[in-house]
Amino acid sequence: MSSATMRQRKVLTIWRDDHIGDAVGGIFLDWEGEGADAIFDCLGDYLGGKVKILKVELMRDRLTVEVDSLGLPEESSRLAAAALDLRLKGARRNAEPLFREALELDPLNLDAMIGLGMLLAELQRYDAALKTLRRAREIAGDLADLLRALGEVCVHLERFPSAIAYFQRALELRPNDAVSRRALIALGRNPAPLAEPPPAQEPPRIKLVRKRQKQ
Repeated sequence: MSSATMRQRKVLTIWRDDHIGDAVGGIFLDWEGEGADAIFDCLGDYLGGKVKILKVELMRDRLTVEVDSLGLPEESSRLAAAALDLRLKGARRNAEPLFREALELDPLNLDAMIGLGMLLAELQRYDAALKTLRRAREIAGDLADLLRALGEVCVHLERFPSAIAYFQRALELRPNDAVSRRALIALGRNPAPLAEPPPAQEPPRIKLVRKRQKQ
């Protein structure tokens, strides 16, 4: 085993609404009747062989999955950084294999997952982008920029209810996000008014009183 090989343990959150119509979403259809083995097998197929499932907690709207993964996170991070640099320079097709290699080395690398998802969206491969960005959300939790990117991809796929849900959640986290606000208006929704900044407080005033001089 390489000295750089590391074991990571993380808790992923998988939302029911992100998986309507697929195998993982099927778990929620009979969430009280599914056997543990069937759930573990389904999640194992979804997460891949390099991620070991330790514990699952199933609720009506989401499930949390405690996982263990053995990989090379440092090397994965270097590849993800190189891929991001290529993507920002416009060499998108050269960046894609680096992002994928980074995820082979560390399937829980958030930067690589987000980078690949954004890259796929830029290449207009929206179905693949949606799946990848959803996986990033499962690793990272709710981040405003990530939710907005999911909303934009759903608009391209004409999945408008999902797009609205993502933009609304993004606005909950960042109420003054103008991009999400405009997107909701374009989708026929009327978002809450912009949050007013708190009024500026005047600095405390000190009243100086000049003492009278004795006559």
